[in-house]
Amino acid sequence: MSDRTLLITGGSTGIGAATARKAAEAGWKVALVARSSDKLSALVDEIGSDRAAAFVCDVTKEVEVERAVAQAAEFGSLEAVFANAGLGSTKPGVEGGDPANWRTMLDVNVWGVLLTAHYALPHLRKAGGHMVITGSNAGRRTVKGSIYSATKWFVHGFARNLAEEMAEWGGRCTLIAPGLVDTPFFDSPKPDGLDPEAVADAVVYALSQPGGVSVGEILVTPLDAPS
Repeated sequence: MSDRTLLITGGSTGIGAATARKAAEAGWKVALVARSSDKLSALVDEIGSDRAAAFVCDVTKEVEVERAVAQAAEFGSLEAVFANAGLGSTKPGVEGGDPANWRTMLDVNVWGVLLTAHYALPHLRKAGGHMVITGSNAGRRTVKGSIYSATKWFVHGFARNLAEEMAEWGGRCTLIAPGLVDTPFFDSPKPDGLDPEAVADAVVYALSQPGGVSVGEILVTPLDAPS
């Protein structure tokens, strides 16, 4: 089995956990990063400790992100990173929204992605590696009063800028833009949403491309979703 390692933030549930399973099946070692030690441990037990490792980390805390990335690089050859951790709005709109929620959401959706990329890039540079970032269909269109959508507009722009920087040394950056996904991200089930495995398949597809091929963006939505 390969020693190449994929670090996944938000790796304990939903898209992150589904990607961990799919990537392990495809031959990757997976370094799982999240705040929930219990959920991480259960997933490591499921995949196997020879192929998966858990690192408890809050992606909004710089010292914790730096430590988690370093630990993942010790677990195996850090050749890919999936910046997947994200948070949604608790109340819709600007006038009716919750500023405290906005602050936390900005910290996770924007600051967390930036920290993950910053500390991962030196390792990815050595490997000519791959950065994958979770955006959203909500970051490709306007959504009335949505602060969450605005954070994902930032992520989409950042991913394009990062792709140009990484291309200078042979690295690749892929933006995954899911529509509605039925995950614990929401407080209630979303039966009309995608199975997280559909998004995980897109991540593994991007990672599986041969050298010299870059997949810039993958939009994955339910069939009847607005574009």
